[in-house]
Amino acid sequence: MKKSSTSGKLALRLTGAVTRFILNIIFYTLVVAAVYKGATFLYRFSYEVFGSVARTEAPGTDVPVQIYRGETTMNIATKLETSLVIVDKYSFYFRTKLRNEDIMPGTYILNTSMDYDEILEIITDAKNSIADEESIESAQEGIGGGKGDTADGDISGAEGSGKDDADGTSDDEKGGEDKASGN
Repeated sequence: MKKSSTSGKLALRLTGAVTRFILNIIFYTLVVAAVYKGATFLYRFSYEVFGSVARTEAPGTDVPVQIYRGETTMNIATKLETSLVIVDKYSFYFRTKLRNEDIMPGTYILNTSMDYDEILEIITDAKNSIADEESIESAQEGIGGGKGDTADGDISGAEGSGKDDADGTSDDEKGGEDKASGN
């Protein structure tokens, strides 16, 4: 009787040890997989923020993107991502914030083969806009404008052109009040 009780205890101990061993293997495999996934994500994200990354190879496709006055940097990044111009809206957002760039309103022609620096170079200079800026409110209401008539009836091509407005000040004298995003 004593012999079967001892072998039963031994079998139970052996089963417990094997179970713990298998659970340890599963746990450490999951930990290694999570560390690997986290490291590859951080590497990719860091490369997108600090490196030269483009959506496609040259020559790419030209895409018109309209940026409204008052849009946040994240809204602009989302718009660029859905237009298939950038790879990831979060990496573009962080890159814009790190460079402390002010995105200007207007309509810009961007190419899918441009990297983030080239895109920022274009959308931070209102002279690169192919049409006047429009505010979010006027775009949502369907009024105001894409072509922006000025007080003298002339159609202006871009913000910052130095032309005088109705109040007698030039666009260059107004400073930062026409920026798309100040955050």
